[in-house]
Amino acid sequence: MAKRYLSKRQKDRIQSIQERRRERALSKKSVSDEELENLTQLGPEIRGTVITNFGAQVDIEGLDDIYQGRIYRCHLRTNLEPLVTGDNVIWRHAEPVGVVVAREPRDSELLRPDPYGKLRPVAANVDRIAIVFAAKPTPYSNLIDRYLIAAEAQGIQPVLVINKFDMLSDNDYPDVEQLFKDYQTVGYEVFCVSASSGAGIKELEEYLAAHTSVFVGQSGVGKSSLINRLQPQANILTGELSSSTDKGMHTTTASRLFHLENGGNLIDSPGIREFAVTNLTDDQIIDGFIEFRPFLGHCKFRDCKHQVELGCALIQAANEGKILAVRLQNYRNILASQDEQ
Repeated sequence: MAKRYLSKRQKDRIQSIQERRRERALSKKSVSDEELENLTQLGPEIRGTVITNFGAQVDIEGLDDIYQGRIYRCHLRTNLEPLVTGDNVIWRHAEPVGVVVAREPRDSELLRPDPYGKLRPVAANVDRIAIVFAAKPTPYSNLIDRYLIAAEAQGIQPVLVINKFDMLSDNDYPDVEQLFKDYQTVGYEVFCVSASSGAGIKELEEYLAAHTSVFVGQSGVGKSSLINRLQPQANILTGELSSSTDKGMHTTTASRLFHLENGGNLIDSPGIREFAVTNLTDDQIIDGFIEFRPFLGHCKFRDCKHQVELGCALIQAANEGKILAVRLQNYRNILASQDEQ
């Protein structure tokens, strides 16, 4: 059967229908102002943090009085802004389910385009993005660079974590070893760890203790195993690599915030194999390559595309070893994929 191609109008109509269905589903679990007034057993308004977001309901950790440190399931008040893991909120206790009545302003938010290109937040109030990759599944600098671009554009400091580092001793993964050396050269902090043996975990713990971080990366790189090592009480389900594809199988289905034993907070996000940057402008994309910045604006031609143009400052910098040629090629590939989409 021939593949059917939809027009932009048809795609917009489908998206609109799906958005209305989603809103109707969420409204069934929300609490209107009238219903709120009729709930006589509601407790006072207190502060809390969203630990897990299930869409229609959320788990809240209380931050005040007798509720401090305890987890409560809550509905959302009607017309409340969408919540994500890490949000600070005002809520009221009730049995069996409480109610979130307001969301506090976010210090930061990690955004990701949904399948329809609409930006949606996936975590709030984080100050570090830990990009996790491993010897297996095979890491690609192009994917890592997409994470880095997104982090730079949103003003959240990225850090790279290579898991399963003990596998590199087999000398079977020279490309992976070169990969983390490249990013160290660029100026990013890189931690080499092993969730299975515990190598490098202490150094990572000390770094994370001062921050609220979100873990991102492909499925199968061991994010959940790392969190179990960092916080043994997490008990997150972990999954093996698919033997047929050598890719990870999803085990995390909802983002969740964990308090680390030695300090700091960590958010685990569902594993993804792609990280679109279709929402970013060309200027934001090139600015996401931090080592390019000193050379931007110094090309011979103002409209230089940094492809084959004479007098291109980036090409000259790559030829002189001042920037990585592979990163310049990744920039070109990412820009080309933007044009296709």
